[in-house]
Amino acid sequence: MRKIEQFMKEKNLNIGDYVEVVEKENDHHIAYRGLVMPPYELSEGDTLTLKLDNGYNIGILVDQIVEIRILEKAKPKEVKEFKEIIQKKENLPDVTILGTGGTIASKIDYKTGAVHPAFTAEELALAVPEIFEIANITPKMILNIFSEDMKPEYWVKIAHEVAKALNNGEEGVVVGHGTDTMGYTAAALSFMLKDLGKPVILVGSQRSSDRPSSDAAMNLICSVRMATADFGEVSVVMHGETGDTYCLAHRGTKVRKMHTSRRDAFRSINDIPIAKIWLDGRIEFLRGDYRKRQESEVWVDDKIEEKVALVKVFPGMNSEIIDFFVDKGYKGIVLEGTGLGHTPTYIINSIKRATEEGVAVCMTSQCLNGRVNLYVYSTGRKLLKAGVIPCEDMLPETAYVKLMWVLGHTKDLKEVKKLMLTNFAGEITPYTKYNVY
Repeated sequence: MRKIEQFMKEKNLNIGDYVEVVEKENDHHIAYRGLVMPPYELSEGDTLTLKLDNGYNIGILVDQIVEIRILEKAKPKEVKEFKEIIQKKENLPDVTILGTGGTIASKIDYKTGAVHPAFTAEELALAVPEIFEIANITPKMILNIFSEDMKPEYWVKIAHEVAKALNNGEEGVVVGHGTDTMGYTAAALSFMLKDLGKPVILVGSQRSSDRPSSDAAMNLICSVRMATADFGEVSVVMHGETGDTYCLAHRGTKVRKMHTSRRDAFRSINDIPIAKIWLDGRIEFLRGDYRKRQESEVWVDDKIEEKVALVKVFPGMNSEIIDFFVDKGYKGIVLEGTGLGHTPTYIINSIKRATEEGVAVCMTSQCLNGRVNLYVYSTGRKLLKAGVIPCEDMLPETAYVKLMWVLGHTKDLKEVKKLMLTNFAGEITPYTKYNVY
């Protein structure tokens, strides 16, 4: 038993107790009041963690505690039935919130002071009561995973749940998702949801709801607003700038997470966002070429080939990397090339071998902004002769997801090239825009 567990047992402390702790620091005594938090699992086990009244956490070494008083014992958690709380209003549209996990699905339990990484969709909805003034919310938890654990089979599951909700009369669907791989899921839904005529909004948060700077509530409110708008595409809605002024709706095939922690981490690449969403309900569309709401039966085209690799090109790259995927039976490789779409010249023979054996090899750029052009330099022209498919200005992640979907329909490389260069969901910008970088 770690020292902190032994200390809590001796002092009859429970998670969620409100206590006053006196710490000896040098020759001074300092008193703190707060909720007893669960011991941090990666610590050495000698620290008592409190959530102070100001919302911040503090760790106090057990050996420096000279006195501790329990001011209030933790109370049993009150359990409420969701159906007893939420009542539908006739004048509001119906929106389904599908929960999959991620930071958007994290909250502080004020009885214990603990932050839970995932909770029920009901709790997610109830944590932000403002959304019930916008729409009648039907929440449903379909996955409970971290963003990094997302798989293609889960994209299919999400797509079918979205289609089911929309075909049952919902005005829009919001998908709560972890931010790290949200762009991949947005692209997958963009290709799989056919005859889509209503909004499908993916939303996440960069900071959990126990932090004063959390973006979870505002992102969710703006997402529900966008889900009720005159709009009929897949979109990602996240903070538009570092303050709490507006969110941006990004097209599902053109969006990328561009910062590890900033609240405005998501940006439209090689394109401009679809709309600004303000907390007061205003939606300012920034472009006119978006699909508007229409009545249609949504269906899911979920044929995908999972044996596709996304490979970043780098100096000193060994051709064995390409050979490995060919030998392992992969059907497609998306290269994240340098500059205009280049690889080291000495791996082109392996790329040619891949295409000759029926493997689709596509080229994107790790520059992200701009578009691939394999006609400018000799290396690019050699790659074209080797059978590489240039993917215009597609994001590497989008091209990866699209190639999976295309190979689910055909393995014929001529047809694969034709489909990869067909603009299905706004993934290809017809020309390079001056105002997107």
